[in-house]
Amino acid sequence: MIDKIFVATKAFIVHEGKILIIKESNKYKDGANVGKFDIVGGRVEPGQRFDESLLREIKEETRLDVKIGRPFYVGEWRPEVRGEKWQIVATFFECFAENTEVCLSEDHEEYLWIDPKEYKNYNLIENLQAAFESYLSR
Repeated sequence: MIDKIFVATKAFIVHEGKILIIKESNKYKDGANVGKFDIVGGRVEPGQRFDESLLREIKEETRLDVKIGRPFYVGEWRPEVRGEKWQIVATFFECFAENTEVCLSEDHEEYLWIDPKEYKNYNLIENLQAAFESYLSR
């Protein structure tokens, strides 16, 4: 049984053909993927539009300025967080960074700009594999 369901937005932030990935730290209280790489994103707050949610998450997690492109994938996953079973449904957007000066929040401890074709070489959270394949097949 699912305890909570969330709607989320996720950003494939692109700069010069590279995608930004960020590593979750053990300071993230809602984290279920400590030490793994993810992309920027998070839950949509009540009353918030998807673009507002995405820009808020990008600012909170990286301080980057971006232009939001088109959505290209919808994914769903079911993590266990603090003993609860969550269902998260996320829309993935391509976003374009205006700079690469990343300033991480305390929820993350490292970032990398990667060639999207080489995503399998990184310790990514499980639900990103299908999103990367969708991104590459466009």
